[in-house]
Amino acid sequence: MNILDDLKMQYKLGGIALKMIYWNIGCFLVSLVFFYQFKIGAFDFPNWIALSSEPTVFVLKPWTFLSYAFFHDGFFHLLFNMMVLNFASYLFLTFFSSKQYLGLYVLSAIFSGLIFVLGFNLLHYSGSIIGASAAIMAILVAVTTYSPLMNVRLLLVGNVKLWHITAVIIILDLMQFRLENSGGHISHLAGAFFGFSYIKLLQSGIDLSKIVSAILDFFTNLFKKQQTPFKKVHKNYRKPIEKPISKIVVKDKKQQQIDEILDKISKSGYESLSQEEKEFLFQAGK
Repeated sequence: MNILDDLKMQYKLGGIALKMIYWNIGCFLVSLVFFYQFKIGAFDFPNWIALSSEPTVFVLKPWTFLSYAFFHDGFFHLLFNMMVLNFASYLFLTFFSSKQYLGLYVLSAIFSGLIFVLGFNLLHYSGSIIGASAAIMAILVAVTTYSPLMNVRLLLVGNVKLWHITAVIIILDLMQFRLENSGGHISHLAGAFFGFSYIKLLQSGIDLSKIVSAILDFFTNLFKKQQTPFKKVHKNYRKPIEKPISKIVVKDKKQQQIDEILDKISKSGYESLSQEEKEFLFQAGK
């Protein structure tokens, strides 16, 4: 099995978290081929992938409220996000289902995109964002809200409470809010808020992830119907003719020979058997 086959097998057998990481890595490799400016040494994402704060752009390209959450501006941006995503996903899936995970990722990305657009327009800023950070923050804050006192063992640090890790990340976002990447920090905090709200609503009996599940199920069933259209065929029904069951029992040769030996024993005793008959009966009894 080569590396490609091994990756395919891992993707097929892996859970939703591994699939999400694969999707992010795949989108990054695509962007590396098509959107990386080698002379400049930077990515140049088109406005049909990155989420722009300009109303004239995002209104005509509404899918960018989700597409931005699968692309990254550089290898280290991708690496850090995937490390945190893997960490947060493992904890989240300890308590919740794959459908809830996918629903939270998608809905938090859309919500964070909306807050980014609203915030930049209120501040009279203009820009665009890219990256899965907001959705990852939602997953991390969601599981922290559900189980804040969970012990997490960190390398070189030891055991810490989950809420300590999440609090440090949020505080760092707040501290850098006015320094650089304001759009990114706005979306991060929006993701954190959505993750918190998702758990609180879930505890009240409202599962927002069912919105995404219902949409996916609708399109899945729609494509299934298109691929295998139902054809109504009329046929005259005839009751199958029952074949008579034969009452004659035909014994095979081995069973017949066993019966003959047993009959001989009943008449003349075991000692009357030849050596061959004794060996045959012994082998048949195994």
